[in-house]
Order: sequence, then structure tokens, then C-alpha cells
Amino acid sequence: MYVIVVGAGKVGYYLSKRLMNEGHEVLLMEKDRRRAAMLVEELGDVVMQGDGCEIRVMSEAGFGRADTIVAVTGDDEDNLVVCQMAKRQFSVPRTIARVNNPINEDLFSKLGIDTSVSSTALIYNMIDQQIEPGQIIPIGALRKGNIEIVTINISENSPVLGRPVKDIGLPDRALIISIIRDENALLPQGDTRFMPGDSVIALVSTQDESSLRSVFTEAG
Repeated sequence: MYVIVVGAGKVGYYLSKRLMNEGHEVLLMEKDRRRAAMLVEELGDVVMQGDGCEIRVMSEAGFGRADTIVAVTGDDEDNLVVCQMAKRQFSVPRTIARVNNPINEDLFSKLGIDTSVSSTALIYNMIDQQIEPGQIIPIGALRKGNIEIVTINISENSPVLGRPVKDIGLPDRALIISIIRDENALLPQGDTRFMPGDSVIALVSTQDESSLRSVFTEAG
């Protein structure tokens, strides 16, 4: 899988190293020349100096053949632009954006970003819900079973809008485990209906992820 990581701060740096160790093809983009030069000395030609918001730089980086774009700069506006351009200009299958200000999460969802991650919101939710360490999902076990946790945002054009969970035709190896609505986590029942702005959290086998996402893809 070819993954382009835009933003070589601590998050981008460690994410890129992890992906490389897992055997993925990685390109780490950094706008700051000094930071990029320092990382080139350590990581070699997987580092590219350039502004990930510029079309020319995106083309040179190979956005057109990327499987996933991850924007993790410290600027929410830049992360949004990178992911939107990746979708609109290069038809990248999957975009993931870091959200530094949790207030922007709804905006990212409405503007078509596949997945947004807010560390602030995650930490708050863990405190608010009083999650104990022993309750955390064993990610290693999921990976060995070729099972992924995915988040899918429901837009106003989604074909599942207003339909109950029991009627949407999930792949056999997929399970909806929660729906996030108005910052609250719901345990879905068969008659729970999807609403605009919902975020669906599901477990799915790796080979069925695309089929699961297609169920929620915008119509037309």
C-alpha cells in the first residue's frame, strides 16, 4: 500500500516509521526545509520537502497512485485542503485528517473527509466515559484475525439515510458496534435509523472493508 503522510511533526514522523516497519511504501512530506533536510539524513528518500497543499507538489509526490493520504500537520485548514484536493483532483480512495481543534470535526465530516482523528476528543471521551485500561480493545488480536475498526461518516446524500440498521444489507463479515450522534455513543438496535452527521463505528474483515464502505457511499 502506498501511503503519503503530510506533516513531519512527531505524529507524522512516528506514523511513517511504523508504516515503513510494516512493509508499506511511504512518502513523508514536510514544508519546512530545515526539518525536511534533517529527516532526509535519517530516513533517506522517503522524505520530500514541499507544501502538501500545492497541486504541483501533490503531483510530484504521486498522489494519483496513492492508496491513502494522511494529513497530520498542526494546521486544521491545511489538513482539510490536503484531503479535499486528494479526493477531488486525484481520486485517492482513502483520506485521513488530524483535527487539532475538536470543534472542526463536524466540518471535516460534512466536507467529505473519510476519517478525522481528534486526540483531544478521544482523551476527553476516555475520561468522560471512565474507561478502564482493561477495557481497551486488544488491537493485536484484531490484526491477527484480519479484522479492522473503521469509522464512516453519514452525509446528507448517503443511501442509508433514514433507514434502519436491519435493512441496509451489511457484508456477512461486518458488524456495526456503535453510532456516534451529537457527541454521544449509541448501541444500535435493528430499528435504529441513520441520521445526517452520524459516525458509524464498525468491525469488518479486511477483505470486506470496501464492500462495507460502499453500503454508505453517497448515491448518484
